[in-house]
Amino acid sequence: MGVIFATGVWVGLASGQVANETVMKTAGNDSVFVSVISLGELVFGVESCSDASERARQMAIYRQFESVPVLEVSRKTASSFGLLAAATKQAGRSPRPRFNDLWIAAQAIEHSFPLLTTNPSDFQNLPGLVLKAI
Repeated sequence: MGVIFATGVWVGLASGQVANETVMKTAGNDSVFVSVISLGELVFGVESCSDASERARQMAIYRQFESVPVLEVSRKTASSFGLLAAATKQAGRSPRPRFNDLWIAAQAIEHSFPLLTTNPSDFQNLPGLVLKAI
């Protein structure tokens, strides 16, 4: 079995705001995967840095994730995303600011993996999603 880490977990680990031991305990023996969506968000963070030393530090952190297996987006992911975005809209919330989270949640559902997150409220009430919160 596997677990997908939401982008916030990667950021928390990289910044030291989330303890590695806590993540390992919560993930258990599951294999860890990163979403291609999270990788895009992390590169955006690197490229948005105007300070050269901070940019280099963030790039070094990003490179640490290169050994983690990546989940790509598929047609099945797209189908799940559409259902989740519609469910979010029907619940009276805008899906637009949550698009990246919804894509990552769709990948978790597609692969039947739980999603490990530091922000469970970002993913609440999404049909078919299993959450593990830190």
